[in-house]
Amino acid sequence: MMEIGIKFKSELKVTEADTAVSVGSGTLRVLATPVVITLIEKTAWKSIDRYMDNGCCTVGTALDIEHLAPTPVGMTVTCETTLTAVDGRRLVFQAEVNDADGLTIAKGTHTRFIVDGNRFQEKADKLLNDK
Repeated sequence: MMEIGIKFKSELKVTEADTAVSVGSGTLRVLATPVVITLIEKTAWKSIDRYMDNGCCTVGTALDIEHLAPTPVGMTVTCETTLTAVDGRRLVFQAEVNDADGLTIAKGTHTRFIVDGNRFQEKADKLLNDK
């Protein structure tokens, strides 16, 4: 049963592919904000995936983060999400990303919605087919 307080952790060792210059979000060889966002989303959906009814999944709908500090290539970061609200199909998570030294490099909230995976995909595919 999905309840407030569910926590989950994911790790990422920063590679060249994760840098701002590589993903196109800047010119520096540090962990890119879009990669931080991906890590937060991945950690959140994985935390509650085992609670989804057959055929259901979650999609991200909102993200409000602060990227507070740079992280160099080679360092590992850890993301922890905590489910803080369940309102019908709407799920809200607190997220915190820390580097290997324990410094908080990013924090914020992330909202996901529970959807029927097949119906959602069909609706998206129909958008392309209708053109």
